[in-house]
Amino acid sequence: MPSDSEISAARALIESAAHNLAAVGIESSRLDAEVLMAEAAGVTREAIITGSIDLSSAILKKFEAMIARRERREPVAYIVGHKEFYSLDFEVSPAALIPRPETEFVVTAALECIAGKANARVLDIGTGSGAIAIAIAVNAPTAQVTAVDISADALEVASRNARRHEAEDRMKLRRADCFDVLDGGAALGTFDAIVSNPPYLDDAEITALEPDVRLYEPRAALSGGVGGLCILRRIASAAGAHLEANGELIVEMGIGHAGDVARIIVHAGLRVVDVINDFAGQMRVVRARAGGG
Repeated sequence: MPSDSEISAARALIESAAHNLAAVGIESSRLDAEVLMAEAAGVTREAIITGSIDLSSAILKKFEAMIARRERREPVAYIVGHKEFYSLDFEVSPAALIPRPETEFVVTAALECIAGKANARVLDIGTGSGAIAIAIAVNAPTAQVTAVDISADALEVASRNARRHEAEDRMKLRRADCFDVLDGGAALGTFDAIVSNPPYLDDAEITALEPDVRLYEPRAALSGGVGGLCILRRIASAAGAHLEANGELIVEMGIGHAGDVARIIVHAGLRVVDVINDFAGQMRVVRARAGGG
C-alpha cells in the first residue's frame, strides 16, 4: 500500500502536469494527465484517482516523457497506443484516424441492417484501424466482413486489431481506393451493407482544426477534397453496383452536410431511409437503400 507521502507525491505530479497541459491550451488537461499516469504505471485511472499506486523512477520517467509529447499536442490515443471503440480496445497509430464515439452510430446502423441475414456480407471502405469492420464482425459472428483502405500501413494496424479480437477468420483486408482494388486480387463483388467513415473535411476546415488533429492524424483520412464531399460522392456513385437488392449504404458525414449528402445519394440512384443524429444532436449518419423494397 502506498504511503500518504507517496499518494501526495502522485497527486502533486498530476496537478503539475495538468497545469502544464492547460498552459498549452489543452482543455482536458486533468483527465489527460490522469490517463497518462495510469498508462505509465500500468494501472486503471480509478487507481490514479484514489492514489493507490507505487511510484518508481521508471514510472516517473515514462510519465514525464508522455506529458512532454502531450504538451506538443500529440493525441493521447497515439501516446498510449490504443483507444476504446464500441466497447472494444483497438491499437491505434498515426497510420490511421483515431476512432471517434460518433462513428459508433455507423456500427449500430450496420448491425441493424444485417440483423437476421445469414452470412451477411459487409464492406467497410477506408477502414483505417479496422474499428468499424471489427466491431461489426465481433457483434455479428456470422457476417463476412471485407475491409479496404488505400494505405498499406493502416491495413497492417487493422490486421493486428483483427487478430487481437479473434475476427481475422471472418474478415478480408484488401488494399483498395474505394471500390478500385490495388492489390491485384479479384473485384470486390456485392454486399448486403457498405459502410464508411470517409474523409469529409474541406481543406479550409482542416486548417482550422485543433493541432492535435491537424498536426498528427493522417491528412488522407481527413480531407474530402473541395467542399469535403469528393470521396463520399465516389462511394455513393458506385455503391449501387456493389449492393444486393435491399442492401444499404451507411456513411458518416460532416456537420451541415446532410442536405448535400442526400442529394448525392439520390442522384446515385439510392433511396435515403434514415438520417441518424449523434450524441450532440447533429445529423451524422445516413442510411440509403438500393432498389428492391
